[in-house]
Amino acid sequence: MPRQLRALLVEDSPADAELLVHELRAAKFDLTFERVETAGQMKQALERGGWDIVLSDYSLPTFSGPEALCVKQAMGVDIPFIIVSGTIGEETAVSALKAGAHDFLVKGRLARLVPAIERALGDAAERRERKQLEAQLNHAQKMEAVGQLAGSVAHDFNNVLTAILGFCELALSAMAPDAPERADLVEIRNAGERAAGLTRQLLAFSRQQVLQPKVHDLNALIDGILPMLRRLVVENIDLSVALAATGAKIKIDSTQLEQILINLVVNARDAMPNGGRLTIETTIDPVNGLVTLIVGDTGTGMDATTQARIFEPFFTTKGVGKGTGLGLATVQRIVKQCGGGIELTSTAGEGTVFRITLPRVADSAAAPVEMRAAAGGFGGSETVLLAEDDPAVRLLTRLSLQRSGYTVLEAGSVAEAVDVAKRYHDPIAVLLSDVIMPDSGGTPLIDRLRLTRPDVRVIYMSGYTDDAIVHHGVLSEGTAFLQKPFTPHALTRKVREVLDEVMQ
Repeated sequence: MPRQLRALLVEDSPADAELLVHELRAAKFDLTFERVETAGQMKQALERGGWDIVLSDYSLPTFSGPEALCVKQAMGVDIPFIIVSGTIGEETAVSALKAGAHDFLVKGRLARLVPAIERALGDAAERRERKQLEAQLNHAQKMEAVGQLAGSVAHDFNNVLTAILGFCELALSAMAPDAPERADLVEIRNAGERAAGLTRQLLAFSRQQVLQPKVHDLNALIDGILPMLRRLVVENIDLSVALAATGAKIKIDSTQLEQILINLVVNARDAMPNGGRLTIETTIDPVNGLVTLIVGDTGTGMDATTQARIFEPFFTTKGVGKGTGLGLATVQRIVKQCGGGIELTSTAGEGTVFRITLPRVADSAAAPVEMRAAAGGFGGSETVLLAEDDPAVRLLTRLSLQRSGYTVLEAGSVAEAVDVAKRYHDPIAVLLSDVIMPDSGGTPLIDRLRLTRPDVRVIYMSGYTDDAIVHHGVLSEGTAFLQKPFTPHALTRKVREVLDEVMQ
């Protein structure tokens, strides 16, 4: 098969250029070429791009091979440069090679032309591959740095958000609906929720989010999120929902689906500043075992250049302060974590459609068990041992549990928790413990407690986790986990859920 070759010939002699063309076509190259004689012509040709190689004479009336090499290098064009000259001494040839030429040939002896070109093209391909690998390594290192940054600040940041959101909820629950201060607290809560959303995106993107995937009906999850999604869109946007028939079972952490939909809906809303139509659909492909989530809009759409970068971390088309550039990167990361795929189709001025395919779980798979206490609230009278080193979070957690009827034993460290448990003679139903505390090394707290209290259950809570925790089995599959920031409602719900599992 002919091999495509696009050659830029720096040559003042049409006859010599024709000789090179003849040799290349005889070697079965599908040749495209252009002949230039001056620096200006060469610059214009290189600016148009698309060249595979430069074949240059050494001496031209107003130009030279070394000058042509300098032009290529100054423009940052990484393609092979071979000098083909009528007369060139060994010293001159060595000097050209040291300057960056890839080879030199004598016009009267072109038997080496094709092998020299093939070798130079092979070397260029290796350089491109090496640069690509280096770029991928640099990208991976940058993402690792982002992950480390997210992990280092998320725990403390989420402790702060837990206190802000939690005390807001406690205050709102005790306040009359028409209290003048209520609107101020609602604004504080909304700001805290936005901050929590940014933290979740960072954790999801850096793969430090604690996930608890369960079998869910996709349609049911969407129905549960719809009220929140409707609040995200403005009045001049028509939100249309068309969900497939029953059987859209998938395995996912419910918070992940929330993140996917919020990011896609917010992007669609921002793409329709003058209004439009937003659609959310689900379909089932029983043959291929897939469930598809489709989110489309009639907004501004994207050109090919934007589409090529849309999943790139920190890339955004929004103005300063209006986007982090992590939304779609997070969506893509979540979808891949769930074993799915994501595609988009978009036309500038006509809108965008995202299609997310996820593996379908058989209808017979166990659905998440609804806790029996849901109808009767989340209170109780059991004893909870609370181990949390952050004073504000510990205070919030204790007040929330006590107001729901629980007896709370609190400790600010692992050692203190062990001591409190030793001095308490009645049953302890559950340990509610932060994952990471200053003295949490060594034997896990729950293992120490179970030496004397084998029936005690555990709920871990944290603003982040890392591989070391998972590898030590602290967050093994089936362990109850409460992601910070949490609200008093989410806290008491989780405690009641774990306690009811014990009773069943």
